[in-house]
Amino acid sequence: MGKECLPTVAMVLVQLGFAGMNVLSKLALDTGMSPYVLIAYRNLIAGVFLAPGAYYFEWRSGMVITKKVLTQIFFSSIFGATLNQVLYFVGLKSTTPTVACALSNTLPALTFVMAAVLKMETVRLGTPSGQAKVLGTVVCVGGSMIMPFYKGPLLKVWASPMHWRYAEHATDATTLPSGNAAIVGDVLIILSCVAWAVWFILQSKMSERFSAPYTSTTIMSLMAGVQCAGISVVMDRSVSAWKLGFDIRLYAALYVV
Repeated sequence: MGKECLPTVAMVLVQLGFAGMNVLSKLALDTGMSPYVLIAYRNLIAGVFLAPGAYYFEWRSGMVITKKVLTQIFFSSIFGATLNQVLYFVGLKSTTPTVACALSNTLPALTFVMAAVLKMETVRLGTPSGQAKVLGTVVCVGGSMIMPFYKGPLLKVWASPMHWRYAEHATDATTLPSGNAAIVGDVLIILSCVAWAVWFILQSKMSERFSAPYTSTTIMSLMAGVQCAGISVVMDRSVSAWKLGFDIRLYAALYVV
């Protein structure tokens, strides 16, 4: 019974990890940290961290990195890391962590639609399984859209006994992003999910030829780190934007890895 629960527990822990990433990233962005710098650090640190594991587990696998595989990894880095993360974190800067998490739930629906269009997913509307897939897609998208567009009364909860100095000056309910800024942020989050869905499609194709996930992820992370660093140089030309201390910026850069 315990082993059967492990996948469910693991998925719950992953969602908790994503929630923490949203909160810490939002706090770092609210202090003025550039989202492009945050993404560049994220991918470069991830690539360095994964490289030893890729060498240890897969260097004897016999997998050959051909030009075609390298091209697939390059496009995977563009859609799955650079484009996805740039859109997400720039959008997160203009919206709230809660809304960002809610809109991320459109990812399964977007992936399903793309896979169905590309004939990678079979949809038989006359069967219960096909109807369940379509219904699940509608519910997934509909539920995700409620939170950013529904404006209900403010719920007041009890005061938390926990106080973190980095969150003392965080955005409160009276200064939350609103109007065009909030809409732009929500749209960017959705577009990041579109890029993420494209990455899933690319990964499924690449894994047929190159089944070395640690190696491909390491190369993809390093490529994305270089790409994001280039974007940061264009968007944030100040050298001070790259400075890290023992503060929320460093914690966020390490956590989001």
